[in-house]
Amino acid sequence: MADKIKKFFQKKKADAKFKLAGPGHKLTESTSQSSESSRKEVPVVRRSGLSQESKVAAEAALARLQQKRDNPAFNTSLAAIKAQVRKELENEKACETESTHTIPERKKSVDQEVDVPKNYAASGVFFKCPLISNEILPREEWKRNIKSFLYEQLEEERGLTACLIIQSCNNNREKIDTCVETLCKYLENIITYPEQEKYQKIRMSNRAFCERVQPIEGALELLLAAGFREETLLNPEGVDEQYMVFKKENVPSVESLTTLIDALRSAEPIQLELDRNVQVLLPSQAAHQLALPPAFYALSAEELKREQLLRTEAIEKSQMLRTRAMREKDELREMRRYKFALIRVRFPDGILLQGTFSVYERYNEIHEFVQEHLEHGDLPFILNTPTGHKLTSDEDGSKSLIDLRLVPATVLTFSWDPSILEEINNSPNKDVYLKPEVMMLVKEI
Repeated sequence: MADKIKKFFQKKKADAKFKLAGPGHKLTESTSQSSESSRKEVPVVRRSGLSQESKVAAEAALARLQQKRDNPAFNTSLAAIKAQVRKELENEKACETESTHTIPERKKSVDQEVDVPKNYAASGVFFKCPLISNEILPREEWKRNIKSFLYEQLEEERGLTACLIIQSCNNNREKIDTCVETLCKYLENIITYPEQEKYQKIRMSNRAFCERVQPIEGALELLLAAGFREETLLNPEGVDEQYMVFKKENVPSVESLTTLIDALRSAEPIQLELDRNVQVLLPSQAAHQLALPPAFYALSAEELKREQLLRTEAIEKSQMLRTRAMREKDELREMRRYKFALIRVRFPDGILLQGTFSVYERYNEIHEFVQEHLEHGDLPFILNTPTGHKLTSDEDGSKSLIDLRLVPATVLTFSWDPSILEEINNSPNKDVYLKPEVMMLVKEI
């Protein structure tokens, strides 16, 4: 059955009649008149791309790099970026030498602008759904697209599609499981007792049906696929009432219900994959883009404010009695307010690589993310936390971002493994860290 579901998506993905957002689709555009109004209600943030100047510079850099790969000095675009970084690093050092009395004032200025979208560290949280298309969209946009896609397939593949709607278009997992078991019981009774009329009728006012089946999206479509039709019949009290009635002629065979039962029990929700939303930042950009967008939080803004107020009051009451264990417990509770974490990796040349992660992902995911974007990804390296802890795959690889206290946002410092420092220092490309195609992501120079 799992193979059948996989083939189902492969067929639909290749089908020209499948009209979800295609290449070049804008998030602010609707795919139909019916979806236009709903999309206006929920504005979709589009990830910003390169400026025209950056594109031209990056393309020129790539062309020159391909001609003379071993000599980065010929890459004037990258040289311009490095010059800008050096200038910003010098400014940072100058700021550090200023009087500490100016620091609170400067931080206050940042805090005042925290709600301005241009100061967000990321434009949002984005996802991919390889089963359906290559688009990168916010979760809510994907939910609408997945639902539209599945309902478009009902006429052609009602049974399997209904199973996927049940799994993908409802939120309460416990209620979904209860609905699936109830539907399976309906079908198993028909298979086991094909001649007993009582198992071929479902009273729609029945409590079990009303609570377990009817509220779940896709459940009625599944019953239709199983040969049921809605009819008005006399109930035991002699009053007209709505029933779902099974008719043998509505299905190829009673045995075909076994296939539906297998599909119901094996189908899984259509999964989304978190997109890293990769960004490459200059020091000045990283310094100003500090605020996390609302999508990073597990709670709403109002819930966060209310919980923060309660927490502040509790701390004030017990501040003198707080133990280390209590502080760590509060710290973990604070981090669990977030669903996602923003990880920045700062390289010795001042450039920062940024990616979005789930708070429950492991350190190995960060390590692989950095390795994937390095010009010399085959060489060993070390990432250091702000506290000086050296993260290693052997010791920290299986630890979650929460376990490592990397939530909600952290800047890790990149360094080559000491075992290869001599080799790196003798290399003509010793100052090259990120791939040139990654450096193209620098928004402006």
